[in-house]
Amino acid sequence: MNKELIVVKIGTSSITDRDGNINQKKIRNIVRQICDLKDQGHRVIVVSSGSIAAGFRRLGYTMRPTTVQRKQAAAAAGQGLLMEMYTEALDERGYVSAQILLTRADFTDKERYMNAFNALGTLIKAGAVPIINENDSVATDEIKLGDNDTLSAQVAGMMHADLLVLLTDVDGLYTKDPAKEGAERIPVVDRITRDIERLAGGAGSGNGTGGMKTKLTAAKFATTAGVPVFICSYKDEDAVSNAVAGTGQGTLFTAGSRLKTRLQWMAFYARPHGNIYVDKGAAEAITLKGKSLLRKGVVAWEGDFEEGDVVNILMSETHERLGKGTAGCSFRDLDKGTEKVNEVVHKDNMAVNIYEGI
Repeated sequence: MNKELIVVKIGTSSITDRDGNINQKKIRNIVRQICDLKDQGHRVIVVSSGSIAAGFRRLGYTMRPTTVQRKQAAAAAGQGLLMEMYTEALDERGYVSAQILLTRADFTDKERYMNAFNALGTLIKAGAVPIINENDSVATDEIKLGDNDTLSAQVAGMMHADLLVLLTDVDGLYTKDPAKEGAERIPVVDRITRDIERLAGGAGSGNGTGGMKTKLTAAKFATTAGVPVFICSYKDEDAVSNAVAGTGQGTLFTAGSRLKTRLQWMAFYARPHGNIYVDKGAAEAITLKGKSLLRKGVVAWEGDFEEGDVVNILMSETHERLGKGTAGCSFRDLDKGTEKVNEVVHKDNMAVNIYEGI
């Protein structure tokens, strides 16, 4: 068995009971599987929801809060308790837990992005199990979107994981509402099309905020970065172990080639300084043949970008975004034509066919 890096996203429904309380037995069962993977030589990163569920009753709320301020308060009260449960269960098997709280800014800022990458890499090398959550006590839009699914995809992509396991209350993607007669689970998805996206419904458990839509968003992001994704149900007591072994019941989203760390930040988070519009021949060369973008294929451009700035690359006719890249020249150089400029974006500084949803 290959020694792999596995990212496990644990949804709120996977660790709570019907009343919304944290269920220690569920946490211990998941930790058991994580420790078994560690014993086998795998490296594991956990992205866990549940801080709000762990904290809202401690503040005297009788039900999960709906306002942002109360969610933030509940998350602050519950995060420590949640970590304590994970820490105790991991410690019993001889493994160290390490808490990391992230927000969108930790990905969009290049320096913070690299700091997170280096910190996680150091923890993994030391044998620890990083347990990541959004910093919900100060975040706003993250709570509203319930996008720990997206966060797990971002982490999996950044760390070049071998598999992202999304543990939830549904055992995969179905052809229609799984509660309806005739619904069939889709075992493998090679490409997330619009038809596939239409199959996603709303949120599942009333204790969580994510649903199949957010999981498809996460799958699109992760697979674009080169990480396969497996959606499965916590109701299988060995769901995580089976997912890694390739014997699990769920839906596997296959992935293409991996994006390097610097290209991931450029592709998914960097703010473009301009747009470069290309003709059909150039579009085919960069998206299908992996070629550099040459001056002769550039039709138009906009923005005051300099050499080294990130730019969008778009089809001239449709304005469809083909990818992003680091400009090898300034906008002024393009005015000089092919006699002065040949290569506009080198193939090694370009990411094409990227997901735009983050």
